[in-house]
Amino acid sequence: MPLTIAHTDAVALIGRCTSGTVRATHGNLTYEPGAVLPDGPWQPLTFAEAAGLRPTAQNTDSTLVELVKLPAGPAPAGGLANLSDSLGDPDAVHLGRASSPAEALTTTPNYRDGRRIGLHVDNWDRLPYQYKHTGRRRLCINLGPGSRYLLLGDLDIRSICAALHSDPEKRYPHTDDLRAYIGRGLPLRVYRFRLDPGEGYIAPTELLPHDGSTEDQPEPSTAAFWLGHWPRGSLESLI
Repeated sequence: MPLTIAHTDAVALIGRCTSGTVRATHGNLTYEPGAVLPDGPWQPLTFAEAAGLRPTAQNTDSTLVELVKLPAGPAPAGGLANLSDSLGDPDAVHLGRASSPAEALTTTPNYRDGRRIGLHVDNWDRLPYQYKHTGRRRLCINLGPGSRYLLLGDLDIRSICAALHSDPEKRYPHTDDLRAYIGRGLPLRVYRFRLDPGEGYIAPTELLPHDGSTEDQPEPSTAAFWLGHWPRGSLESLI
């Protein structure tokens, strides 16, 4: 299942998106061995590529990426933590916030030792291969002060797992599969989407290789996160 981005304005998408290749890192003490990282130079998105990222009728809400912005007006009663209450999933979970320094190629650390993990897939829902595409989507809002990026691989982890194993239906697709896939020299393209303060995304981070980035950004930023089963269009689109 390829990456799909909900959009109606190709020019707006092209204005905040670039793409590049990836590499595995070894011997870098700030990263886990085999971590998958973007590998520049970043290339501008073409109109043909933008058209290829448009979802089809076969794309369910749970597999869709949306670039969104906070609603206008005052913050929700009880503060930003309650933002998801009005978005269509009463069981959505606020995961908290994470601060990222400026100029970070990727942002997510391993909480055990602080080393960054690079592009990865989440596993909050612990779903097997057959159901990995049905997991909750993550809502992320950039709280600033700086801009940041969302990094997304163009191939989902089920396809990656199937390329590696003869029995994918018996497995739980994992970041280790992504690292093994790249370690074999198999192709993956990464897309980078700019998110200014007040902007964010809703994305299937259980399904798509992803991470945050503040590369080339002179200021740090903080992101707030939620998990939920939100219908498409729950927040206003940026594109």
